[in-house]
Formats: sequence, structure tokens, C-alpha cells
Amino acid sequence: MIYTLMHKRVPVVDIEINTDLGMIVNINDVHNVEHIPIGIAVKKGQPDLRDLNKWWVGRSIPASRSGIREALQVLDMYSTSILLEKCFGLGLSDQYWINDPRKSLEWDKINFFDNPFSEDVGNILFGKIPEKAIDLCSPDNTSDGWLKKRWIIVDGKRVLLKGGSDPVNQEPLNEVLASAIMRRLDIPHVEYTVMGINGLPMSMCEDFVTTETELISAWNILLTNPAKPNSISLCQHFLNCCEALGIRNMREMIDRMLVVDFLIGNTDRHFNNFGAVRNADTLEWIGAAPIFDCGTSMWHNKLTNKIDPYFKIQSKPFKSNHSEQIKLVSNFDWINFAALENIDDEVLDIYKISEYIDEERQRTLLFSLKKRIEMLKSKAD
Repeated sequence: MIYTLMHKRVPVVDIEINTDLGMIVNINDVHNVEHIPIGIAVKKGQPDLRDLNKWWVGRSIPASRSGIREALQVLDMYSTSILLEKCFGLGLSDQYWINDPRKSLEWDKINFFDNPFSEDVGNILFGKIPEKAIDLCSPDNTSDGWLKKRWIIVDGKRVLLKGGSDPVNQEPLNEVLASAIMRRLDIPHVEYTVMGINGLPMSMCEDFVTTETELISAWNILLTNPAKPNSISLCQHFLNCCEALGIRNMREMIDRMLVVDFLIGNTDRHFNNFGAVRNADTLEWIGAAPIFDCGTSMWHNKLTNKIDPYFKIQSKPFKSNHSEQIKLVSNFDWINFAALENIDDEVLDIYKISEYIDEERQRTLLFSLKKRIEMLKSKAD
């Protein structure tokens, strides 16, 4: 099937998709090279087929998503990439999509930022099977991450709901804690709240991407120059890529991200959950994206008696543990440690929300966070 890859209203390139496999198998006419997705190699005005297909398949729900096998059985599909075509590749993190020439679709009438979308896929991902014919036109088809999540519309705003994992479903509360810490330290971030659904805590956050902007992942930024010199660190190479593209304030945001991740012991800050924001119309870079997706932290998968704030905690993306990664911070002078004082009640109130987190664990998490603050302060002195 031939489609035109679009960037909002701009035709970018004609592609052939094998609808049985959910893969791009051929590239036809190129309409606008400037709007080809960031990180895809272009030679003599032609995008690399392998790169473009990786980008396309990478938009689909990862195979590691909790409950995805059961969801695919309900949908009678063997791969999440097949779902991409069902929603024309539309999502809520950027403005790319595919236009079906048989239907002559219009961006203003189908994009998920301005128009309603089906909740059927989201319901299925959460184990609720619709009683009627399933409508597959949903931004949930293009959501990343391994935890259960879905998009809903609340008072006209696009809101992401995200669950937790066994044994204590702690990740949603960790998002709220990270928001509290960043609010105190005046760090640009996505604000998370929590609600209970069927007895389980769920984090909620508004989409920070708008119809005019889009998130470009750090991974796609790295792909603009995949050959890292041996003489520099991965962190510096990433910053060099940002500088070459003209992305402002990334050094400052990386410092803040690494500090927050150190404090909460974030083990999953990979290259696809931070990045930069650009204007989708002008292609001008706005700057580093606000910090988001901090749930895989605070010993979320550890038994209470195994929580140890002094142990070398695994880290990403630049070093394998936080003791080494925190050394990459260029400047600690911006940290207002006084703002982190008297945080006790706020931390306890956050974790009290969940019936899965007993008082002993609440106290242990508070103790461990305060020790991490002390450790950071000693490194900053």
C-alpha cells in the first residue's frame, strides 16, 4: 500500500508499507527533504530505507509493554507495528502521520490534538474488552514504554494515564515525588498527579506537546552524528550533537536531569525519555524538553528490607551507575538545598496514597531520599 508520509500539512515522502508486516518496504518520491524526521540518514536527497523503517516501527508499542501479548490476542494481531497503519501513524508526541491517497485525509480533521479519538485500544491495554466493534484509531497505538498506559481527554486536555508494576505499583507515586522535588528546585518538568483506578494507583500528566511543537528524542538527536569520537564521553558527544543542531540550554537541563535522577535513583533514563522540543512548522528548536518519566526509581522493584541508599544504583544513559554519572554534572551551584529541607511530610503524604505501600516502606523511602540528598550535598561542596 502506498502512503505519503506527512509532517502536519507538508508532504514529505511517498512510502510503500507492507500492511501484513507493518513495515516500510520501499521509498518512492521525496517531496520535502527538510521535513524528513530527525536522525534519518539522507544521501543525495534520498532518505535511507533502513533508517526510515526503524523510525516507523519504533513508533509502535514496544513488545515489552506489560499486557501487550494479551492485547494482541484480543486484536487478532501478531505485531504492534500493524497498529500504526490503523491510526495513520498519528500520535501525541509529534506531528508525523501517513496520508492515504484513496481517502485524501486532512490534518486538521484527523490529528489527535484537536479531534476526539477512540478509547478502545486503551481499554484493551488495561484488560477491558469492548463489547462493540473495535475502533483502532487511537494515539495509544504509538505510545512508548513498558508500563501500562493510555491517553484520555479530560476537559479538552490530552492526559496520559500510566500504571505501576509488581510488587508494590510504586511508579505512579514516584512520578509525583519527582514532580515535588523538581518544583522545589525550580526545574522545568512535567507535573504529575495520581489517581486510583480499580484499586491501583495511576499517574496522570498533561501532554506538553502541542499542535505547534513536537518532542525529538535524545536518541534521534544522537543519530544525526552516530560516529562518536573515542576521545570524548557519550554525554559530551550528545551535547555536541545538540550544539550542531542549534538546540539551546541542553547542558543546563542535563545537569538538572542527572541531579534529579541521582536523588531518586532513577534506573531507566534511556535516550527515548528525554530530548528537545522544536516548532513543527518552522523546524526551529525551542530548547530542551521538560523532564518527564521518572517513575522507574525509588527502589520501585525492591523489597523494603533490600532498599539501600548507599548501594551503587544502576543508571542510564551515560554511565552504568549513579556514583559515576553524577560526576558528569558541570555545575552544582544552582541547587537550592534549603528548598529540600522539611520535605518529610510531603514525601510521606505522597506514599500514603497507596494501600500497597505500608508505613515501614514509607519511612524507609523517606530515610533513603534524605540520605541521597546528603550524598548529593557532599558531592556539591
